[in-house]
Amino acid sequence: MANNLSESLPERTFQYQSSLPPLPVPSLEGSLSKYLDAVRPFASEKEFKATVDTVKKFQEGVGKELHQKLLQRAKTKKNWLEEWWLDGAYLELRIPSQLNVNFGGPAPYLEHYWPPAEGTHLQRASISTWHTLQYWNLIRTERLAPQKSGKTALDMDQFRMMFCTCRVPGVTKDTIHNYFKTEREGPCPSHIVVMCRGRLFVFDAMCDGQILTPPELLRQLSYVKDCCEGEPEGDGVSALTSDERTRWAKAREYLISIDPHNKTILETIQSSLFVISLDETKPYSSPENYTNVTLESLIGNPTIRWGDKSYNSIVFSDGTFGSTCDHAPFDGMVLVSMCWYIDQQVKATEGKWKGPGTVRPMPLPEELVFTLDQKVRSDISHAKQQYLETTKDLQVVCYAFTGFGKAAIKQKKLHPDTFIQLAMQLAYYKIHKRPGSCYETAMTRKFYHGRTETMRSCTQEAVNWCKAMTDPKCNIDVKRKAMLLAFNKHNKLMAEAQEGKGFDRHLFGLYLLAKEEGLPTPDLFMDPLYAKSGSGGNFVLSSSLVGYTTVLGAVAPMVHHGYGFFYRIRDDRIVISLSAWKSYRQTDAATLFNNFSNTLHEMFHLATTSQL
Repeated sequence: MANNLSESLPERTFQYQSSLPPLPVPSLEGSLSKYLDAVRPFASEKEFKATVDTVKKFQEGVGKELHQKLLQRAKTKKNWLEEWWLDGAYLELRIPSQLNVNFGGPAPYLEHYWPPAEGTHLQRASISTWHTLQYWNLIRTERLAPQKSGKTALDMDQFRMMFCTCRVPGVTKDTIHNYFKTEREGPCPSHIVVMCRGRLFVFDAMCDGQILTPPELLRQLSYVKDCCEGEPEGDGVSALTSDERTRWAKAREYLISIDPHNKTILETIQSSLFVISLDETKPYSSPENYTNVTLESLIGNPTIRWGDKSYNSIVFSDGTFGSTCDHAPFDGMVLVSMCWYIDQQVKATEGKWKGPGTVRPMPLPEELVFTLDQKVRSDISHAKQQYLETTKDLQVVCYAFTGFGKAAIKQKKLHPDTFIQLAMQLAYYKIHKRPGSCYETAMTRKFYHGRTETMRSCTQEAVNWCKAMTDPKCNIDVKRKAMLLAFNKHNKLMAEAQEGKGFDRHLFGLYLLAKEEGLPTPDLFMDPLYAKSGSGGNFVLSSSLVGYTTVLGAVAPMVHHGYGFFYRIRDDRIVISLSAWKSYRQTDAATLFNNFSNTLHEMFHLATTSQL
């Protein structure tokens, strides 16, 4: 009886956390041989030979010692990488994070019930906010079903970081403040911060233990809009979050020193569920062209976004939506999961609220007003200035390729994600006449607190195929064989990375151990091919499959001469967001998109003829 009972109970969101396996440490030999394989496409014979020697020396010498130390560390930590990754990939970075590290993107609601329309934005915002609060409540009550890959439970820890979370700048290293609690753990903050025209307001999303209804949320949002309309812009303190991290940390310390009340306001923002940004722009995007709304989400007005907040919900005045999120506490799939949930809810209710229209008496939103002086004002204007200069340099295109999608690719018995990765490689190769080092995100959530591993999709097999495709003397048979070899290699590497058998995070760990032990940096990491092949954050193509839903994201390129390449795959289309820096003349996002579209058709043709 007891057994049947436990089977019929719904799974709790975090119930598998304690039983997830620890993150494995791959073998040193395996990682180094994979590394050599990965640098091969970027090396001349002579360079490669030198790197082989360097690797051998590392494997027999200092690498061996460091690897042993890493194994020791893995004995005491269920995830040996977690703290290192958070610090090294996010918290220690000093570049402005809002543009360089945050991810943002367009909401998909404009594809059905909420196309751009004047005078609808607050009504829609109250409904989307209500669905967001329902999602928060699902996590808080642990009723959100744990995600799985097949039957394997995936780590859900990042879902704790979606709400009531904020990055706080430090002079040498930032920290993450997380105020979220499940119901069983205790009380959780329930206030929302609304930003409008450089001003900040706060209200509680609960009243008498009940989540505010859309009519009640509409009353609160309308009040904020009425307060700001026709009034001068506020101080725009949030622009400080877009500055270089150490500058922002010092400005924040100074801000607190002027008046302790400022610290209270900062804590209110940090602990809030999330931020709603009322944005006066009208990006007017469509299902085929999401460019404007994607660009605005990434580089919009810094005085109405809190760049360090884990979730800023952006409400544009044409009734469309976007978001910008701090990347440190979680990866894109957390936001994607929530937006996909909201999208399905909006669709199911035809974008309307069908419940009661009554509005209970409750306190109106309260304005949060910082005490400022001349120095803070000049810090704010400096931050705005540097933000505007760098954002002007970002080029973004976000288009739908409607020739075909997942259904047609799968019919050819090919993996849709690999199909796109190879098309991207070839498109780059055609423009730049050389292979581009490429990072694709692999997910390691099968392991305790697992996040990501690097999957390097620019394999020697992919390069051989690119060469065959661009060689007029090559016949279709050779091209086809080369393509299938490239597919198989990619699928194999991706499967290994997801099983914790990639090599990038392993090498990163060995590098950090050498640093921690005060050893000189091993030659392996100083080798020119190390950076040339993408290591150390030098990938020319920084790419990620956002998923098979309607939700897309975007990021800035990793390097000045690179591209950001995010995509989502639907049955009948592929939607791509591409970014590049305008100041680097040789890269152009629109050119890459056009080449990519042509390449997709070319590959599809090759796959079709291969079935004859």
